[in-house]
Amino acid sequence: MDKALDGVRILDMTHVQAGPSATQLMAWLGADVIKVELPGRGDITRSQLRDVPNADSLYFTMLNSNKRSLTLNMKTPEGKALLEDLVQRCDVLVENFGPGVLDRAGFDWERLQTLNPRLIYASIKGFGPGPYADCKAYENVAQCMGGAASTTGTAEGAPTVTGAQIGDSGTGVHCVVGILAALLHREHSGRGQRVEVAMQDSVLNLCRVKLRDQQRLAAGPMREYPNKAFGDFVPRAGNASGGGQPGAALRCAPGGANDYVYVIVQPQGWEPLMRLCGREDLITHAQFATPEARLKCLDECFSIIEKWTRTRTKFEVMDALNEVDVPCGPILSMKDLIEDKSLYERGYLVELDHPERGQYVQLGCPITLSASPVEVERSPLLGEHTEEILDWLGRTPAQIEALRAAGAV
Repeated sequence: MDKALDGVRILDMTHVQAGPSATQLMAWLGADVIKVELPGRGDITRSQLRDVPNADSLYFTMLNSNKRSLTLNMKTPEGKALLEDLVQRCDVLVENFGPGVLDRAGFDWERLQTLNPRLIYASIKGFGPGPYADCKAYENVAQCMGGAASTTGTAEGAPTVTGAQIGDSGTGVHCVVGILAALLHREHSGRGQRVEVAMQDSVLNLCRVKLRDQQRLAAGPMREYPNKAFGDFVPRAGNASGGGQPGAALRCAPGGANDYVYVIVQPQGWEPLMRLCGREDLITHAQFATPEARLKCLDECFSIIEKWTRTRTKFEVMDALNEVDVPCGPILSMKDLIEDKSLYERGYLVELDHPERGQYVQLGCPITLSASPVEVERSPLLGEHTEEILDWLGRTPAQIEALRAAGAV
């Protein structure tokens, strides 16, 4: 079957996580992604957090599957000439360098448009235009400046970043949306365009319900939050969702670090929950009978449910609650997930062989298309496809050897 992005060629000039996560998604969907790396070193994550000596790290392999690797030094005249050729023959260029890096190298937007009017030029930066435009950003910086950290954690504790990489990979997903929209627009306009995505903006977009609540504060305390006092900003509320349906993480047996289940109490869920807990007396009790009444004593409600969940494992709780249509989710550790056979059976976790590090587990594409299945491949070795790509660009073996001698590849 054809891949969804067959025929789309991506010039991947990204590194670390935000950019590579975007180009990996497009590689999974069938685009030919040419990852441009510095000769001799490559993407810095190849050597970061290594668990196998002299082999690409899992940090790199998890973000660069299904790509081809080309080494290129754009600081050399020969390297710049190669980059010009690549720009002319690719559909999309993606970069997440510091502000102005490509401009200073002679590849600003105007120059790129001259080389290839159909090119889509996508940039990921920490911040949009304004006072922070030249500031460096990393995952946790983006979470802090995009509103996530201020609304995560307990009311009495410090702001907390989430383990989900919403600053890096979250921005990568936003970038892919922009690129695909620009590719679609090019179909009828005939021209490429600039796509710019900021990490701060992407995090704030993922925190939109908290921005909603900031505007609701003027009407008074928000009862769906468990907080006793409210200031003039959205508070940290522990594991409360802040949505219309109260929820909490409740302890389960045998009491380990992740032996919890998250339970949501919808209006129709109170009666079956109380039957499971052996507290039928609270189904019609005036203090608990209605959602409005329960909002005044949420801690007590969840304490009653937790007395029952403590007697069962998180998976037993999940089975029992799903039988009565009560929304819940056990807290799954990374160990739970990497050992979940169902994830392998449906192809979302894939065991791959790597020539340097041996076997490792790779995530598959989180998007499923009925007519365009994804085949997950290992990440490339540094420069593994350099000769292949240079041959495609029309360079002879003698010219390739000369480029190597000049330090261009």
